[in-house]
Amino acid sequence: MLPARVISCVPIVIAAVLLWNARATQAQSHAPATVTVEQAVAETLQRNLSLLAERYEIPRAEAEVLTARLRLNPVLSIGGDHLDWLGTGYNLINNAGPPEYAARVDWVIERPSKRRSRIAAAECARAAAECRLQDAMRKLALEAQQAFVELQAAKESLALARANQKTFEELVAINAARVRAGDLAPIELVRTRVSAIQLAQSVTQAEARWRVAQSRLQALMGRAETLDAFEAVGDMRRDTLPPSLSPLLAKALDRRPDLRALRAEQARSLADLRLQIAQGKVEYTVGVEYRRQQGLAGTGNSLGLFLALPLTIYDRNQGGIARAQAELRQAELRIAALERELRAELEASYLQCRAADMALSSFEGGLLEQARDVLEVTEYAYRRGEASFIEFLDAQRTYNETMQGYIDARAEYARLRFTLDRLSAEELP
Repeated sequence: MLPARVISCVPIVIAAVLLWNARATQAQSHAPATVTVEQAVAETLQRNLSLLAERYEIPRAEAEVLTARLRLNPVLSIGGDHLDWLGTGYNLINNAGPPEYAARVDWVIERPSKRRSRIAAAECARAAAECRLQDAMRKLALEAQQAFVELQAAKESLALARANQKTFEELVAINAARVRAGDLAPIELVRTRVSAIQLAQSVTQAEARWRVAQSRLQALMGRAETLDAFEAVGDMRRDTLPPSLSPLLAKALDRRPDLRALRAEQARSLADLRLQIAQGKVEYTVGVEYRRQQGLAGTGNSLGLFLALPLTIYDRNQGGIARAQAELRQAELRIAALERELRAELEASYLQCRAADMALSSFEGGLLEQARDVLEVTEYAYRRGEASFIEFLDAQRTYNETMQGYIDARAEYARLRFTLDRLSAEELP
């Protein structure tokens, strides 16, 4: 049987759950169906469940700072001695006793340097937690931006596939009429229908890619249910690449939150080393005692003073000091390793971005127009019977590969630009 108090709380809990579900459903119903990249990033940082869980590291670290600031509590001891609870009977003949009652308070006199070091270590740990949260936001923002670009690319690929399918459906209708009129061999109609079926399969694959990109972005944005009519609006990023890597590298070394987190951990390790050295020092304990004697000849009150200190013959906290020294050295190596890794990542991304920019410029420099012109001329000639279906199919395939390559190049450049921003710790929009 459950206690009555627990049973009485069940309706309250159920009501709270229903209210939370209603609010979540209402928020989901008002979620926009179209988002820009800035809106997608903002909603991701606000509602992503993994990031919401990561945010609780800050109050936990603040609680550690609060704990470090607390001073040691005094110890109150109350006791009785020589109590006649066994029935001896204290008298003048046995001269036993007298009963004594005492109250004692002991204080540990903590060194100020120990408390300062403890507080410093906790505050550095809090700073490291804040930097780790910022780094999690940086990584999550990049993931949302790349998912947004993927959705944009999938949408354009789907539009290209549907346009090709529509073109071949029109050709199937035209060729069927030409076969009935005797102007075209039936084999040409079969070839057109086979190509139309292949393009229909391409549309199905493009739709699947588009749906997957929709679901991934909405999941990152913390939406409980995915919207079928969800769209990413806006052009793909095409801003100019910085002329040099040096400004990006300098900004990254100064502002990257994961690097700042390691530097905070290094400061925490240094404060912890000072704390461990202080822990190896002697701590004095002073005490004050009040004692009352209740004897046959009368009563008496007395006051006692005490001083206690450990004899540091063996344990001088050598292990704690060695551990703190190892952690400090470890933090130094981690910082050096991250700086080297950061330089390598930035350099690789910058070079990839330059290569993507060159590829994109080649498409924009006339390659797209040439492929489109060839397709239009070949299609016109094929409709008039002046070109074979193989020639038209080859022109169509070349145009599709060129357009898809252009879409992929734009998406790759946009992804790399966002990657460069996040690697260099550029502020979020």
